[in-house]
Amino acid sequence: METLAQVRSEATLERLLCHPELPLVAGWDTDRPAIRIWEHTAGQLREVGGVGADSAGYDAVGRDRFRRTPSAAWHPREPRLVVADGTSTVCWTPSGVTTVDGVPPTGYRRHVVFAPDGRGLWLSPAGGEDGGESSVALDIASGATTVGPRWDTGIVAHPGGGLLATLQSDQGATLVLFSRDDGPVLRPLRRALILDCDGYGTPIFSPDGRHLAVRGNAYDHSLEVFGFPSLRRVLGLTLGDPNPGYPYPQEWLDGMRAWSRHNVAFGPTPGVLWIGTPGGVVVEADIDGAQVTEHEVLPGSAVTALTAAATGELVVAGAGTLLVLSDRRADRTEREAAAVTEFLAGTTEATTVDLDHLDLTDGNRTWQPGDLETVTDVSDSDPTWLRIQAAMNRRT
Repeated sequence: METLAQVRSEATLERLLCHPELPLVAGWDTDRPAIRIWEHTAGQLREVGGVGADSAGYDAVGRDRFRRTPSAAWHPREPRLVVADGTSTVCWTPSGVTTVDGVPPTGYRRHVVFAPDGRGLWLSPAGGEDGGESSVALDIASGATTVGPRWDTGIVAHPGGGLLATLQSDQGATLVLFSRDDGPVLRPLRRALILDCDGYGTPIFSPDGRHLAVRGNAYDHSLEVFGFPSLRRVLGLTLGDPNPGYPYPQEWLDGMRAWSRHNVAFGPTPGVLWIGTPGGVVVEADIDGAQVTEHEVLPGSAVTALTAAATGELVVAGAGTLLVLSDRRADRTEREAAAVTEFLAGTTEATTVDLDHLDLTDGNRTWQPGDLETVTDVSDSDPTWLRIQAAMNRRT
């Protein structure tokens, strides 16, 4: 690994988000609801602005931390970052920070993304009375809003174009929903992934579009990788020690806190996944060949966040440090648009988004609409959501 740029940061960063085209990266402050922004040019990292630098620090109570942690999204082409929480929505540009008008208020933690064409904002939950079960799309120019289905965490576009992926989380099970990107709001398709429990991060497509990774969950530092468009699971592992069950030993809780929840990224080399660790090592994992190579990049500091830039470089954060790294062996490939065409040809728009009306897969098994209504026999190795479904069926 070659270090292209390195800078000391006043804050430790817990999450990083690169602009999809420009050399800009946003970083979430670990201690307060603030986002800092750097520009990477000419081999240097330069802080160019941010949002919330003067905000009060998080309270020790976890609920305050959850409620106040902001969501943010880059415009697909312009240097514009929108930042939202439960009380306000603002936009950063190199000229400064302005308030985004027309966004309905909500008492919930809010997630935000730009519409694929950059002309609108998609926010979830919608806010207002009964707004927790829906999202809202805001046309920035006119201020008009359109109500859409519930989604959470974030929305990611397939690099080949034409398809979006997001989550619809529930404590028992989380759905990875797919949608065409040609409408004013999300329109989920019938074919969906189902994951156990909740607490996952936004899905990540590989640059060539042939893999989809999901980092989670609320009870384990899990990592699952699925082939696309097959949705067959090709990798599943737990980072750190597996969940020992309640009551949780203090040693295990300390290990859980040591791992970043935003520490996974695909690099430009097909089939290669990068994972940041608490030991300052970035692991290069070959998905197909099951080969692992370790790169020590932050001696004496945990990797607190990791992501990939649109041009393929890795951006890594540690305690007060931000790095841009390059793998000189990387061999970039063309984005796989044909995978989207194949996926769309095998599904249709969903009329209802629930377990009884979707074509579901967990990467190994599949369930068609109605199949889950008859499930009664399960084992301890089955996911929690399936065991709950079987228990409910046995009572009827």
